[in-house]
Amino acid sequence: MALSWKLYGDGKTPPPGAVVKPDERLSWPRTVGLGAQHVIAMFGATFVFPLIMGLNPQLAVMMSGVATILFLLIVNGNVPSYLGTSASFVAAVAAIRAQGGNSAAVTGSILIAGVMLTIVGVLVHYLGGHWVSKILPPAVTGAVVMLIGFNLAPVAATIYWPQDQWIALLTMTFVILAAVLLPGFWSRIAIFLGLIVGFVLSWLFDKGFGQITSYSAGAGKITTHFRVDLSGVSHASWFGFPAKSIFGPDGKDVTVGWHMPTLSATFILLVVPSVIALIAENAGHVKAVSEMTGADLDPYLGRAFIGDGVGTIVASAVGGSPTTTYAENIGVMAATRVYSTAAYWVAAVVAIIFGLSPKFGAFVSSTPGGVLGGITVVLYGMIGLLGAKIWKENDVDFANPVNLVPLAAGIIIGIGGASLKFTDTFSISGIALGTIVVVVFFHLLRVLAPAHLKDALPMGGQGALEDL
Repeated sequence: MALSWKLYGDGKTPPPGAVVKPDERLSWPRTVGLGAQHVIAMFGATFVFPLIMGLNPQLAVMMSGVATILFLLIVNGNVPSYLGTSASFVAAVAAIRAQGGNSAAVTGSILIAGVMLTIVGVLVHYLGGHWVSKILPPAVTGAVVMLIGFNLAPVAATIYWPQDQWIALLTMTFVILAAVLLPGFWSRIAIFLGLIVGFVLSWLFDKGFGQITSYSAGAGKITTHFRVDLSGVSHASWFGFPAKSIFGPDGKDVTVGWHMPTLSATFILLVVPSVIALIAENAGHVKAVSEMTGADLDPYLGRAFIGDGVGTIVASAVGGSPTTTYAENIGVMAATRVYSTAAYWVAAVVAIIFGLSPKFGAFVSSTPGGVLGGITVVLYGMIGLLGAKIWKENDVDFANPVNLVPLAAGIIIGIGGASLKFTDTFSISGIALGTIVVVVFFHLLRVLAPAHLKDALPMGGQGALEDL
C-alpha cells in the first residue's frame, strides 16, 4: 500500500463528515497542493530547532524529507505523518555543548538515541505496547517532558533574548497573539509566521535605528552589526549539497554541515531522557491519528517507533537533526480531513529539493538572534507545560506522595542542573540525572509504599503530546 493509492470519489475535496483515508488520494493537482500545505506547516520548527542546536538547517530540512519517506515505508503507509526536527533533544544538545562537545559529538549521541528508539519499537511490535505505559506511566513521562522544556530557560534568557531584546519582545508578542487569534491552519504555523514577521521587523529596525551592539553568532563575540546580514545568501549557489563541516584544531565547529558523528558515553547519557519524550510523543501522535481516521493503529505503534528511530539514525549519521512525527502536520489533516499519505510523499520530495539549495540554507542561517529569542521563550515554555498537560489528561494525583516526591526532586535536579561527578571525565547532570531520579524512585516507591498508596496509582495510557 505504501506507494499505491485509490482515487477518492471524483478526486475533489471530501464533503462534510467524510475523510480521505491513508490509502486514498485526491486528484494529483489537489494532492500536490496539500503536500505544499504540509511543507509550510512543518517548515518553521524544522529549521528553527537545528539553528538552536547549532546544526545545519539546510541539511536538516533535506534529511526530514528522507526520514519521512523511510517512515512511510516502514509503517507501510498506514500512519500518515511527517518527520520534522525534534524539539526533545534541544536541552540535551545545549548540555553537550556546555560541556565542550562539538556538532559531531551532538549527532553521535543523537544517533544512539535513534538506535534506542528503534529497539523499543521492535520490542513494542513483538511484545505489545502495554509494557511501555507500565515502565513510563503518565506521571513519569510528564515529569521528563517538563524538565526537558524548563531546563532550556537559561538558553532563551541568556543567549538569544539579550541579542536584541526589543525584537525578541515584538516577535514573542506576535507569536502569542497569532497562536490564539488566527484561524485554523494559520494558528498552527504561528512559529513560521513569527519568523517572517521578526525578519521584517529586524530589517525595519536596521533602516530606522541603525546597527546594534550585541553578541553576534557569526562572529562568536560582541560586535556592532546590522540585525539582518544577507551577504552569505548572495554568495550561495541555488543548487548543491550542504557544505561539509569543518572543525578547528581544538575540535570546535568552524563550519557546520554534513559530517561523521563521534561517540561519547558522557554525552550519550544526556540524550536518554529525549528518548523517553519521543516514546510519549510518538504514542500520542499515533493515538491522535487513530482517533481522527477511525482506524485501529495500535498494531502499528511499534512500526512508528521504528520508523522514527531509523529516520533519526539516518539523519544524524550524516550530521542532520533528530526527527519526530509532527503535530503541525496532524493539525493540517484535522483541518482538511485528508489523511492520504500521498500528500506526505509530495511534502517529503519538496523538502529534499529545498535541502539541495545552499541559498535557502544561507537565508535560514541568517535569522537574527533577537527573532530566535522571541520564538524560543514560547517554544521552550510550551515544551515544559506539555508535561503538565500529560498529567492533567491522565488525572495524575499529586496528593499521593508516590507521585509528588520523586517527581519534585527529579524536576528540580533537571531544571537546576545538579550533577553527580564520578571521575574527572565522567559525570551525570541536569536532565539525565533528573530523569534517572524520576524513573528509579517512582518505581522504587511503587514497590515499597503502603498498599493504600499503591492502589491509588492508576497506570494508564501514555498521554498525547499532540502539540510538541
